[in-house]
Amino acid sequence: MSEPVIESMAEVRSHLADVIERARRDETPTIITRRGKQEAVVIDIAEYRHLREIAEQAEDDWLNRLADEAEAEGLEGSVSLEEMAAMLRDHHG
Repeated sequence: MSEPVIESMAEVRSHLADVIERARRDETPTIITRRGKQEAVVIDIAEYRHLREIAEQAEDDWLNRLADEAEAEGLEGSVSLEEMAAMLRDHHG
């Protein structure tokens, strides 16, 4: 993946097809800004899917570690389903 290009919303609007083609063909993401603040990024769909797989695997690994730790601690270290859901929410911000 190439270094991202940073463009304003107005710039991207004027040549969106080119931004998408650059993401697909050159694997170059475009970070879109609005009022100087980074708001979104355009990446190739294959890269998006790859990143999702990595994130899902990391989450599964994290949950498995939590389960292993809880099991190792016995009942004293166990958490309820609600507590696990809260930990997930906190973990993902």
